[in-house]
Amino acid sequence: MNNKSDKSRLAGLSLAAIGVVYGDIGTSPLYTLNTIFTGGLHPVPLNPENILGILSLIFWSLMIVVSFKYVAFIMRADNRGEGGIMALMVLALRKLEDNGKTHAIVMLLGIFGAALFYGDGIITPAISVLSAVEGLQIASPAFKTFVIPITVAVLWALFIFQRKGSARVGALFGPIMCAWFGILAVLGVLSIVAEPHVLGALNPLHGIVFLMASPWMGFLALGGVVLALTGAEALYADMGHFGRHPIQLAWFGLVLPALVLNYFGQGALLMHNPKAIANPFYLLAPGWALYPLVILSTVATVIASQAVISGAFSMTRQAMQLGYSPRMEMQQTSEQEIGQIYLPGINWTLMLAVMVLILGFRTSTSLAAAYGIAVTGTMAITSILAFIVVRKLWGWGWIRGGLLITFLLTIDLAFFSANAIKIEEGGWLPLVFGLGVFLLMTTWKRGRQLLRERLQRDALDLVPFAGTMGPASVTRVAGTAVFLTAHPDGVPHALLHNMKHNKVLHEHVVVLCVRMLDIPHVLDEERIEHQALPNNFHRLIVRFGFKDEPDIPKALELAARQGLPLDPMETSFFIGRETLIPKMGSDMPVWREKLFIAMYRNAGSVVGFFKIPPNSVVELGTQVIL
Repeated sequence: MNNKSDKSRLAGLSLAAIGVVYGDIGTSPLYTLNTIFTGGLHPVPLNPENILGILSLIFWSLMIVVSFKYVAFIMRADNRGEGGIMALMVLALRKLEDNGKTHAIVMLLGIFGAALFYGDGIITPAISVLSAVEGLQIASPAFKTFVIPITVAVLWALFIFQRKGSARVGALFGPIMCAWFGILAVLGVLSIVAEPHVLGALNPLHGIVFLMASPWMGFLALGGVVLALTGAEALYADMGHFGRHPIQLAWFGLVLPALVLNYFGQGALLMHNPKAIANPFYLLAPGWALYPLVILSTVATVIASQAVISGAFSMTRQAMQLGYSPRMEMQQTSEQEIGQIYLPGINWTLMLAVMVLILGFRTSTSLAAAYGIAVTGTMAITSILAFIVVRKLWGWGWIRGGLLITFLLTIDLAFFSANAIKIEEGGWLPLVFGLGVFLLMTTWKRGRQLLRERLQRDALDLVPFAGTMGPASVTRVAGTAVFLTAHPDGVPHALLHNMKHNKVLHEHVVVLCVRMLDIPHVLDEERIEHQALPNNFHRLIVRFGFKDEPDIPKALELAARQGLPLDPMETSFFIGRETLIPKMGSDMPVWREKLFIAMYRNAGSVVGFFKIPPNSVVELGTQVIL
């Protein structure tokens, strides 16, 4: 019975993974071969030898980069079940605590890889939906003028829909994408039957000969081949939602065979009819099936885009929890799934960037020139971080770990270098976007560190202070005061200001520090650490994982069960509100200080972030010179 239940659960999770995880890589056949043979400044000449060479490179790239590197290898590096580049960075940092310089380098690499994810996130919706809608031009040239308006309308509706949450249509994603992959496979098989010798591309010699015959052309072609791999990082990033085994089963059981069959089917079509290069994906289908295929393709690309947008929301929440991003407004869109969230600021920023891309590049072939450099940059950083994990965490030797990572990193850097050639064609855009995010994240991290040092430098020690607060030294009033602080060993500035201006203390004083840990979730029994201090002072440390939803009132309920005297109706929350002042000659350039101050001023309220009742909050301000 348990065995049947486990199999049923595995099948259900695999179906869900097909709908969420594989949308990006699953829609790559829409534009990959067309881009390689017609796009950019250096298209590959269309002839049978080159077709076999490109197909061989695509097949073996899928096998080595996706199947081996991500599905079989990288997915073993999980942080308590969670994947993604930030989880990998945390694993690496955990083993480098004694080496400050290396620790800083690894942290910067991880942040930069996460920032590049946003660069990828603005292109995926644009190129996917645009390439799908372009199928209308194949049906009738009269539709050409409607491609851009329809694409903009579809994407606008998608971003508007985000506030509703993807949970409402999530059940449809799996079956729709299963149908999509099934049709990819069928179209591919029908074409391969007409030109079966295209299967010769399974031999890696065709790829090697193609690269050796014209090394420069082969090198440039890698910039197009990588389009077949976009979305590989999502397999790892979404591991926490579905688990390793369902994602692996879905890849080897359906997605990989369907992709290979479709790419080879397009290659067979091009061998039979070179004019089909106008759009080899849609021309695989018979005329009567073209409009239904355009509709299905559009739905599939919307699902792919939905996954990338949701991934940006999840990445931002992780960044906030780990201290790399200011607090932002965050809405929970599902009562059952904690992962279903909506961040309006990120949503509208992505929408604006995507619309600019659509209106600026106007065709999927032009957009493909901008696609790839962010993806390959993240892939290379993943390999570097993985080396630290296999050495420090798994105990692999230098030779074993070094040889494997060198092999994988060589491939990553080859793809990255080939895409770097396309920077002037549009690759600069996601790179600039990612660098902008990197600047903001590092500025926030460094600024928070400086602010913490300034506040800690002037703070009084909590335990001796509590010992002096007897009944004779200060008037005590009924109730409980909770003072939020980042330094549980020091006296919060808000507490001192309250005493200075109001001349009183509450009967019970709780100094509460929230710790965001580098693990996904914290168990309830590990969430609270309570220490009673003299004169009814209490030190309370509350822990949350980077995928937990911070909720201080719920945490205080746990503390009350452990003996902390708390009555919600008689509890007030005191929060310090710092006004920051830049200073010449500080540890950060003045322009970055001003950038941090602007971010700090516009950060979301701690009240909403921690779900504190607004009518129980007292804010007390202070000035801090950075």
